[in-house]
Amino acid sequence: MVLSFIKQAFQKRPMLANSVVYGTMCVGAEFSQQYVTKRILDKKAPPEPIDKASLARYTVLGTCINPNILYFWYKWLDKNFVGTAKKVVVKKVLIDQFCMTPPLYVIFYVSMSLMEGKRDLLAECREKFIPTFQTSCVFWLPAQAVNFMLVPPAARVVYVGTCSFLWINILCWIKRRDFKPSEEA
Repeated sequence: MVLSFIKQAFQKRPMLANSVVYGTMCVGAEFSQQYVTKRILDKKAPPEPIDKASLARYTVLGTCINPNILYFWYKWLDKNFVGTAKKVVVKKVLIDQFCMTPPLYVIFYVSMSLMEGKRDLLAECREKFIPTFQTSCVFWLPAQAVNFMLVPPAARVVYVGTCSFLWINILCWIKRRDFKPSEEA
């Protein structure tokens, strides 16, 4: 009964269903990353509270922005590169990684900076874009190969959302990390 309801939701309202699933994975990843960092790795007593404002930012990004972009992106990609032959899959993976991924990271860092009220909306993007993109190649190239070979088109955003649960944990860690070169006297 639950599976029937879920299947029906994806057929009748695919954008809404994808947004709910992707958003849940996105917020869940940020929450789990904060929990591990603040409750397990950091031994402060009492532990630092969960940053609810950060969870809200990931909610906006994960339900309103990324899944809608990805929904139309995968529709376009599947329409223009049909099939699961190796040559088609390689094209899709490379186009996805090198054409869609860079704008998504710019959107991520700029929209987060905007929601965080930062003055220089591009500063964090300039600092963290290259390490983020390099790390994403290691994670997403194999994940997307599986996506385009084995996952049905209707389930692509959900699959990416599920992978994103892992990836966003990595992305949260990169976002919190300082990549500025240390100034030595």
